[in-house]
Amino acid sequence: MANRDALRAFQSRLASRLQAARTTGVAASWLAVEAGEGKYLFPLGHAGEIFPWTPPQPVPYTQPWFLGVANLRGGLYGVVHLSAFASGAPDNTAATEAARMQSRLVALNELLEVNCALLVDRLAGLRGAEAFTASEPPGAQAPAWLGHLYTDAAGERWQEINLQALSQQPEFLSIGA
Repeated sequence: MANRDALRAFQSRLASRLQAARTTGVAASWLAVEAGEGKYLFPLGHAGEIFPWTPPQPVPYTQPWFLGVANLRGGLYGVVHLSAFASGAPDNTAATEAARMQSRLVALNELLEVNCALLVDRLAGLRGAEAFTASEPPGAQAPAWLGHLYTDAAGERWQEINLQALSQQPEFLSIGA
C-alpha cells in the first residue's frame, strides 16, 4: 500500500513539473555532458535513458574505446567511452571511485535501433539555443556526426554530436580491433 501511495505522489510531482516546464516557454534542445576534456551537446530526440555507472563486461579483441557490454534495465548495451572515441586516442587514465560515481551512461534513443550507451564523466544539464552566444558550422574535414560548435556566455565551447549520424557511421559500428 505504501508503494502505491509513493507512486501516486511521484506521478503527481512529475505531472506538475511537466506542466511547469510547458508554461515557462523555455525549450531545451540538448542534453549537455562532459567527457574527458570535451563538452558535448546531445539532441534530446536522439538521447535515451540515462543510467548510473555500471561496470561493463569487457569484450576481447575490440577497439580501445569500446568498454564492453552492460545489462541496463534488462537490455544488453554496448558501452562506448565517448572521450576516447571522439579524440581517437585511448583513455589511459584510471578513474577514481569518486569520479565514477559522477559518470553516467547515456543510452541512444531506441528509435535509432542501436543498443549503445555512451560513457560520460558528468551531466551538465539541459541547454536551449538561448544559452549560447555564438555558433560555428563544422569544418569541411569534420566527421559527419559532428554538428555545430556553440559558445556559451562564459566562453565555454560545446560540440554538438548528432547521435543519429553517429549511430550509422561504419567506424562507430565496427568495434572489432
